[in-house]
Amino acid sequence: MGDTMPLSGIKALLIDDSNTIRRSGEIFLTQAGCQVALAEDGFDGLSRMMDQRPDVVFIDIMMPRLDGYQTCALIKNNRELKGTPVIMLTSKDTLFDRARARLAGSDQYLMKPFNKKSLVEAVISHTQQQKEPRNGN
Repeated sequence: MGDTMPLSGIKALLIDDSNTIRRSGEIFLTQAGCQVALAEDGFDGLSRMMDQRPDVVFIDIMMPRLDGYQTCALIKNNRELKGTPVIMLTSKDTLFDRARARLAGSDQYLMKPFNKKSLVEAVISHTQQQKEPRNGN
């Protein structure tokens, strides 16, 4: 039964202006044992990051006020937050979008609509390395 809660003890933040995406992401991640915080835009997301210190962040690219690229860049330019893996969520899959996400500092690019498996695998791939001891930090 150990395989049903692969994300036990991991904190994730999901930033998306779509209530549907936030709810489905929260359900998928919670079912896998993850603690999930939600934010509906970049500003809200950044303040939640400071409060919650999640292990991984999912950010929608297309959002009002502060888009996903800007939010990701702000996270990656912050000394305390830059080590947090950022996974961009998008329904746009062009080379330009991928390049822009990479330039903003994102660690992964995930297509919407996502499923439980792709979300859980993304979290695992970015949090397993963190669990290993770090040298010189």
